[in-house]
Amino acid sequence: MMRAAELYGGSLYDLAAEEKQEQDILTEMQGIGTLLRENPKYAALLSEPSIPKEKRLELLDQAFRGEIRPYLLNFLKLITERELLSQYGGMCRAYERRFNAAHNIVAATVRTAVPLDQEERDRLKEALGKRSGKQVVLREMLDASLLGGIVVEIDGKTLDGSVAGRLLEIRKKVEEIVL
Repeated sequence: MMRAAELYGGSLYDLAAEEKQEQDILTEMQGIGTLLRENPKYAALLSEPSIPKEKRLELLDQAFRGEIRPYLLNFLKLITERELLSQYGGMCRAYERRFNAAHNIVAATVRTAVPLDQEERDRLKEALGKRSGKQVVLREMLDASLLGGIVVEIDGKTLDGSVAGRLLEIRKKVEEIVL
């Protein structure tokens, strides 16, 4: 059975693609996702069962009418009515996966101890693009536990070029020799 997030996110993507609005809706979905994460009380208000559904839908209209595409506003109303707003993040990820697959894009999560500069970012995107054969979108995360280097997760694979990863490999080789 398909999870609600996959079903709803995928269905919205199908509609957006049919209407040639997939990039615009993706951008707006991401913005709303950020808004809901940064304002959890607003998300809780929209999900509060003691508030009549009509009032919650009216709140969505007041906040978003004219600010986002009507398809996305109707989508928000639908998932609010069906009490699925808590799964919005998963729906966004499902939509983005469909978008990326349709546009030959792959997301790569990059963990580093210090932020990458633009030149490093560009070189990494180019190298990962050659390796994957796809356009690469980087998601950067700072991770002080790495000490140095970089860890990249792309297409379900982890490429570990961190100092900690290299030390672990050396340790394994030494243990093999000693044993």
